[in-house]
Amino acid sequence: MSESLQPSLLAGFDLSAPLPGIPHMAAVLPIARVIIDSPVPHLDRPFDYLVPVELDATAQPGVRVKVRFGGQELAGFIAERLEHSEPGIKLQPLRAVVSPEVVLRAEVLAVARGVAERYAGGVWDVLRAAVPARMARVETQKSQDAKRTEEAQKAEADEAVVSERSTAGSLLGEYDGGADFAEALRAGSGPRAVLSAVPNRPGDWPALLLEAAELSLSAGRGALIVVPDARDLNRLCTYVDGAIGPNSYARLSAEDGATPRYKNFLRITRGETQLVIGTRNAAFAPVHNLGLAIIWDDADHSHAEPRAPYHHAREVLLLRCGIENAGLLVAAPGRSAEAQRLIRSGWAQELGANRALLRANAPRVIAASDEFESERDPVLHAARLPAAAWREAKAALEHGPVLVQVARTGFMPALRCERCRTSARCSACSGPLALDDARGAPSCGWCGLVAAGWSCGECGSMRLRAASIGADRTAEELGRAFPNLTVLSATGAKPIFTVPAKPALVVATPGAEPVAEQGYAAVLLLDGDRMLAREGLRTGEEVLNRWMGAAALARGRDKSGERPGGGTVVVAGDPTEPMRALVRFDAAAYADAELTERREVGLPPAVRTALIQGPATTVEKFMAALELPDSVRRNGPVLQGEGEHRWLLFFSYAQGPSVTAHLRAMRARFSAAKEPVVSIRIDADGIL
Repeated sequence: MSESLQPSLLAGFDLSAPLPGIPHMAAVLPIARVIIDSPVPHLDRPFDYLVPVELDATAQPGVRVKVRFGGQELAGFIAERLEHSEPGIKLQPLRAVVSPEVVLRAEVLAVARGVAERYAGGVWDVLRAAVPARMARVETQKSQDAKRTEEAQKAEADEAVVSERSTAGSLLGEYDGGADFAEALRAGSGPRAVLSAVPNRPGDWPALLLEAAELSLSAGRGALIVVPDARDLNRLCTYVDGAIGPNSYARLSAEDGATPRYKNFLRITRGETQLVIGTRNAAFAPVHNLGLAIIWDDADHSHAEPRAPYHHAREVLLLRCGIENAGLLVAAPGRSAEAQRLIRSGWAQELGANRALLRANAPRVIAASDEFESERDPVLHAARLPAAAWREAKAALEHGPVLVQVARTGFMPALRCERCRTSARCSACSGPLALDDARGAPSCGWCGLVAAGWSCGECGSMRLRAASIGADRTAEELGRAFPNLTVLSATGAKPIFTVPAKPALVVATPGAEPVAEQGYAAVLLLDGDRMLAREGLRTGEEVLNRWMGAAALARGRDKSGERPGGGTVVVAGDPTEPMRALVRFDAAAYADAELTERREVGLPPAVRTALIQGPATTVEKFMAALELPDSVRRNGPVLQGEGEHRWLLFFSYAQGPSVTAHLRAMRARFSAAKEPVVSIRIDADGIL
């Protein structure tokens, strides 16, 4: 690798004096094992370097360094210091210590290695997500927390926990098994649980998560809360700011910018705070003595890393809890099949909500397609806004805002020929045509080409009709139906985070629903059939989770039974199992039934999967070289794009470590042979 002296030849030399051509090495632990910045699979291993005596004090495990490798200077982290290297290896000295800050703690490195092994990826790819980019100026600043003494911090934290406990009842205790879970956290142990949150409790889900985190803090252990996106993060942080103060925790989110993120990261790694709140990559936060990790809404796709090795925050926390002996709480408005598997396997307990608790707090749910409503609405099959939804919205608007959830953004995101109903496609790229407003011309959703003179390729007609109605068109139609009322449109591109308690119609796409100050008087869930028509193994689960999240924003039932201003949810569409689960407010039963069906047919999450994709010749050669047991099912090849093949592997959880290890080794072997890159995705969402 480099020109220097073999460690085996160092025996008998006085290392306190420089040797000819060799830097003056550290007398104790003179070898630094370094993880280098390289995405090349066959270089996914640590390399040893000599520690010059002038770098001895700062070249500690976890710091950033510069090393010479392959004729270039690369960044890296010191994983550990050793007395000896492997015999027969020539070593080079470290070039420089970039910063004395220990930014890669040993337990985080262990988690990164575990994630790389589970997802058949590279350790450096995981560390890229775990450790934020360095901001040199931030390292020289002293935060307000750093100036406090350790005793003052502990006293303040204890006082905050006692104060919070004395002024609020236990939200966890309302769930079956919640009291035992809370007691285990107080004792400093690591309990594991799955919970479907009941809406309309004091402080709602942010209060529930903070209560669990504080129980871990009261035992002297750290707590970590991971949420899907900036919307949920802002809502949670706003609540925590008011409950225990803005300086009581560190916030980690890439959307906050590089400098704030790195500043808060240093607060965590220096041990200045033990409570961390953040998005996806906060799952790697270097919390000292982690006692409890919490993930909110684990079914949300934002928890999945879009870059290799495509890890999921839930799985990162599962690995971390096993490595650090910490507790885990998986909480959500609904229930994912993965979370249900944790319960069924006995790895986690269920914190269930009894029917009395649900009846007292959950909104009333009406299925517009049930027999009673069908008899009252003779045009139900053709109406986008059923009579039940119209009736409930009109009554609810006397008491507060009404939320209308629609499937798509835009005005008319999909168009059809008015005569023959053929989908309208772009003449240049065959992309779908859409209409951005009532007066404009249709344009392609892929290439942006304006199709002013479009004509149908099947029948020649030049007239179009809507195949799908978006949020903007829905808002326009409702504005005409309620001319004296405020109509708001909230989408991912045009976000609205909160709305006041006064009457208004709020049209939103799934996941972009604003929070009403006192809850929505009614929630209308439109386009149910269109949402459930999308092909995919998880469609029903995902739609139910979106419905449960929107329904949780409605007010609870009125205790008097008359419901003046009490919350109502109306769901439109044909009767389906997800709709029945919503009416019962029982996502757990639906997830359990889904898991049973998937186990019978051998589909995830009852089994694990591996997606292998790349140039056809290379992929076929890769698959031919794989030596896997016959019990590992192979499905392929499938033509994926021009000149690419895709294979799917199905294997059990018990086979997981050996299969992923074999895939990693095979990819490294192909990389060393300079074969084209083969993409490997383990347990990827959306592949089925």
